[in-house]
Amino acid sequence: MKAAPFDFTPLLPAGLPAAAAKWTGLAKYSFVGGNNDPEQVPLDGLIDAVNAVLKREGRTLATYGLESGPQGYRPLRQFLSAKLKRDGGISCTADDILIVSGSLQALDLVNATLLARGDTVIVERDTYQGTLNRLTRLGVNTIGIPLDQDGMRMDVLADTLADLKRRGVTPKYIYTIPTVQNPTGTIMPESRRLELLGLAEQYGIPIFEDDCYADLIWDGKRPLALHAMSKTANVIHIGSFSKSIAPALRVGFIVAPWAALSRMLSLKMDAGSGALEQMVLAEYCTPHFETHVPALRRGLRAKLDTLMEALNEQFGTTAEFEEPKGGIFLWVKLPDHVDTLKLYQAALAAGVSINPGPEWSTDKAYAGCRLRLCFASPTHQQIREGVAALADVCRKEFGVPTRIGNVEMRAGTS
Repeated sequence: MKAAPFDFTPLLPAGLPAAAAKWTGLAKYSFVGGNNDPEQVPLDGLIDAVNAVLKREGRTLATYGLESGPQGYRPLRQFLSAKLKRDGGISCTADDILIVSGSLQALDLVNATLLARGDTVIVERDTYQGTLNRLTRLGVNTIGIPLDQDGMRMDVLADTLADLKRRGVTPKYIYTIPTVQNPTGTIMPESRRLELLGLAEQYGIPIFEDDCYADLIWDGKRPLALHAMSKTANVIHIGSFSKSIAPALRVGFIVAPWAALSRMLSLKMDAGSGALEQMVLAEYCTPHFETHVPALRRGLRAKLDTLMEALNEQFGTTAEFEEPKGGIFLWVKLPDHVDTLKLYQAALAAGVSINPGPEWSTDKAYAGCRLRLCFASPTHQQIREGVAALADVCRKEFGVPTRIGNVEMRAGTS
């Protein structure tokens, strides 16, 4: 007689996330996640880099990266030091940089260093799902600030900070994605960055700058990083190679004053991020990054054009969006009665995966009719076919958009 399997359920602590579903593969038309264009992965260059660096330094894999120290492979940190200065105006040395396993580990290390249950943080109302999920799990009070075409609104932030001060609450940080915001695609101009820095300094609050998409501005011209503009060294800056090279490499970085960085380093108890990935990135990026990224941007921009054309063709004016200034996402508003959480389920059954808006916002009601579409991974044909399939699901489930031939009709009209 077969014994009953051991029951782990009574041993699970309270507060665990729901159990993960078993992986069943990507949807036929996948518009989710931070995936990039598979055709734009610089495969030949990475193969050459792997061969070169393994022949030269492969035997150093026998130790835990101790030749470069616990902050990560020094040639990669040296590359980043030069890149951050050139692109974002950040003056830092290799010793000011900590290599981490993707920006998600960066989020975890910053939060573990600064936050305790019951603390308050300020974020953009619509922001990265990974950030919101982590803050919820930590039991942190999260306050969302609305955005406009220039990013986080400083008038609302000023009022919020003043109100919190009256109540004796000091936020632990202000989290922002100022350069190609996720999911809205906005870029905060330098004038507003100065306002943000001024408010942070006035209230004695650090800024947590997530710059993971900054390489993907269409025209390649980005404002100075908040870290570069700060006069008081109150900005923690994180970035990643996920969007510029490949997400699965899982290499990110943190730039912060040593007083904060040393605390994060002591919490990074994983014996170091993958050394081979770091070595390959340093070998490839040092000679090729500046030519690879513009080509990547051109390919992504063409896919965005295809997505916007397909939405206009299939949805007409019932799908509203602002053209993003870079990145891999489009933030789309459907009519108010469309529940994108329900749309997600119906669309998935039809082979289309989307990110429903409430998962990317502190205001679930505001984001209820919104969705985020990643256009980087699917082909142009898949984008067109996927949007057509999504529109068909919307018509069946919510009555919009209705069409007669090539003429869009509002639900209830004739």
